Amino acid sequence: MDSNASEPETEVLDIHDCWKYLRSVSVGRIAVTTDAGPEIFPVNYVPDYGTVIFRTGPGTKLDAVLAGGPLALEADGLNTFGTIAWSVIVKGTAKVVGAEEDFREAAEAGLAPWEPGSKEHLVRITPSDVSGRRFVITPPGRWWQPLDSQGHFPPDR
Repeated sequence: MDSNASEPETEVLDIHDCWKYLRSVSVGRIAVTTDAGPEIFPVNYVPDYGTVIFRTGPGTKLDAVLAGGPLALEADGLNTFGTIAWSVIVKGTAKVVGAEEDFREAAEAGLAPWEPGSKEHLVRITPSDVSGRRFVITPPGRWWQPLDSQGHFPPDR
C-alpha cells in the first residue's frame, strides 16, 4: 500500500479528550494478568473523579484486583456517522472499595450490573497513565486492492 501524504494522521488525544470520550460510553474491556496469562473481560463502567469504577463478582477479575497487579481498561467508539473512530486506554492499579458512599456515588453515576448474578464488589481503577487516539476511518476501497475479473488480487507492479 502506498502512503499518501494527504491522508489524515492518527491524532493523539490530550487527557481532557480522553476523559470526554470515556464519559461518552459505558462499556469497555478490562485486561488483567493471571497465572495462566493475560485475560480480557467486557465491563460496564463509569468515570468517577479521575478514576474509573466497575462492579464485579467473585472470579478472575476480582482475583486479579486483589492480587494488586497492574491492569488496563480500553474503551472505543465511533462518531455518529461512523467516520471517525477513537480509542482510550487507562492503565493503573485497582482496589475494591466498600464504603456505602462509594456505592451510592456509583449508582447515582448510572453504574448497574448488566447481567444477572452477584456483583457485590465495587472496584476503583486509579490511573497511572491515560492515553488515547482518534482517526478518520478509511473507506475499504482506499486500502483494499480491487480484485481482477477472476477474483484474484492483481500482481504487484
